Amino acid sequence: MSYANYVTAAYAVFAVVLGWDFLSTRVQILRHLRAARRREQRDAVRARPNRSVETQ
Repeated sequence: MSYANYVTAAYAVFAVVLGWDFLSTRVQILRHLRAARRREQRDAVRARPNRSVETQ
């Protein structure tokens, strides 16, 4: 009996798990960066003074 199939399957599972780990981490980082950018934009808008012009 040859262990070639077992070894091939083990390497395939390893590659899939490694790829999934890499991609999920990248997606999570991009999500956090987008959330930080949106938060920064919201804070910048809130910090801006209101320019209400009253005409009398």
